[in-house]
Amino acid sequence: MATQAKRPLILISNDDGFSFSGIKTLISVARKFGDVVAVSPAVQQSGKGCSITFFEPLRAFKVKDEPGFKAFTVPGTPTDCVKLALDQLLEGRTPDVVLSGINHGYNYGTCTIYSGTMGVVFEAALHHLPAVAFSAKAFHPESDFSYCEKWIEEIVAKVLKNGLPDGVCLNVNIPAQAKGLKVVPTAMGYWEKEFEHRVDPRGMDYYWVAGKYKLDNPEDAETDVVAVDNGWVAVTPCRVVTSDSALVSEVSSILHQ
Repeated sequence: MATQAKRPLILISNDDGFSFSGIKTLISVARKFGDVVAVSPAVQQSGKGCSITFFEPLRAFKVKDEPGFKAFTVPGTPTDCVKLALDQLLEGRTPDVVLSGINHGYNYGTCTIYSGTMGVVFEAALHHLPAVAFSAKAFHPESDFSYCEKWIEEIVAKVLKNGLPDGVCLNVNIPAQAKGLKVVPTAMGYWEKEFEHRVDPRGMDYYWVAGKYKLDNPEDAETDVVAVDNGWVAVTPCRVVTSDSALVSEVSSILHQ
């Protein structure tokens, strides 16, 4: 582990808030490697993706300040938390790595584009910082994620030592009793029957997000969904790219014909 004189700075956030056990487990592991600053949303922010707050001021409330560890809660989105930390709360210091999670529920397949957990690491990647998001299956706020600790330690140690390609972040999904680790691509797919229709006691319609994820990939394709379902820790390299350079000439020819 790192010596006290050269301890890395680790920034942590999530989308579930400090009341969930996932971030507590992640903080506990991260403190073995360096000084930790955790900046988390004040309320549940699942599904916020990379959204940010425009029309209201942000506030940061310090909830913990002890040697090697500070924690702030921010009434905003996960991306707000990272932006505010990098610009203000870290007081000019640059984190050696940014960690997100542990999210309560897997973030695999195309769920990554909606995920507030992934919003944290996408923002870090935009700032050229190595970043890793961790997710596990259990949804209960007090879930026991101790089985994730060995995998988090292994991945964080290697990222701190070796870094990541510029602009790349990692999405890590950890099943219970994992038999190993695989680096795999994101499964492509979409949600079918996404909403469940109900009627409230006053006779008004409302809709709960539900649905079933339908894979576009062949069932035997090596993807994050298949890897996790087969008992592997799935590590997916992700990049924030808003255009496909390889298709520029093809689309140009379509529009200029």
